[in-house]
Amino acid sequence: MSESASRFLRPELLARLTGLELRARQVVEGFVSGHHRSPYRGYSVEFAEHREYVPGDDLRHLDWRVYGRVDRFYIKQYEEETNLRTHLIVDCSASMRYPAEPIPGRLSKFEYAATAAASLAFLLTHQQDAVGLLTFDDRVRTALPPASSPAYLRALVTALEAARMDHPTHVTAAFAQLTGHLRRRGLVVLISDLLADAGEIIRALEQIRHARHDVVVMHLLDQDERTFPFQELMQFEGIEDAGIQVFADPPSLRAAYLQAVDDFTWQVRTACANRRIDFVELSTADPLDVVLRRYLAARAALR
Repeated sequence: MSESASRFLRPELLARLTGLELRARQVVEGFVSGHHRSPYRGYSVEFAEHREYVPGDDLRHLDWRVYGRVDRFYIKQYEEETNLRTHLIVDCSASMRYPAEPIPGRLSKFEYAATAAASLAFLLTHQQDAVGLLTFDDRVRTALPPASSPAYLRALVTALEAARMDHPTHVTAAFAQLTGHLRRRGLVVLISDLLADAGEIIRALEQIRHARHDVVVMHLLDQDERTFPFQELMQFEGIEDAGIQVFADPPSLRAAYLQAVDDFTWQVRTACANRRIDFVELSTADPLDVVLRRYLAARAALR
C-alpha cells in the first residue's frame, strides 16, 4: 500500500477500534453476530446444536448416533452461515475539500471521511465480513462490490486515495446510480456533508430504505461549518460554484447561519428517525476513534 494511501489507515486509530463488531440493527441478508450466524433457521449448511425431540418434529433430522449413546431422541438443528454485506458510500464532491488550503494537524472533510471509511472497512474485514465502496459527487465515481480480504482492503483504500474532489454534488442523479449497485440487502453507511437540498437527500434515503437496507447516515461538517468562528470582514466563495461570492461581516451573520444549519440538520435527522435510519453528527474537530467507538458500542448494545 502506498504511503499516501496508508494515511487513511492510521495505526493509532485502528488499535483503539479493534475488537468492536459492527452489527446491523435489523435483520437483513447477511446479518452477523459473533460467529456469523444468520437469523434464518433451517436444516442446511452448518450444524448448530441439538434439541430434544418433541412430537411433530421431522424424523429425518433425528440424530441416531446420539440416540445410541443416551437412549433419547434429539433433533439436529442447523443455521445458515453468512456474512454481513456493507456498502460504504463516501461523498467526494468539491465541498468535501474544505478547508481548501492544508492546515497542519487538521484533516479536510474528505480526509476525515476517508479515514472513517477505511477504519470501518478494516473492522469489517477483520471480522471476515464483506465491505464495498461507492464514491459519488454528481455521479458514481467508484464502485467496488463487497468482498472480504486484506488485498481487497488495500484496493478500497487506494480507491479512496485516488478520489478527486472536482465536481459539485448532484444527489438525485448520483443516487439513481448508487441504488443500482445495492442489489442485495445489507448495511449501507453514508458519509457526507449533505450539502444539498434536504428534500432531495430525504427522497434518496427513502429509496435505499425501501429496498430494506439498514442505513446509517454520518453527517460530517468541518468545525468551521459547525461553529462559524470567523471575525474579520471577508469574502466567502462557493467551493462548488466559484461564481458565488459574498463579502460580509461574519459576526452579523453568525446567528442566522447557525440557525439555518440547525434547521437543516433537524429536518434530515427527523426524517431519518421516522424511517429508522441511524443519524450520526460528526465534526472534523471530534477525535474519530472516540466517535466511532461510542457509536459501534451503542449499536452492539441494541442486540
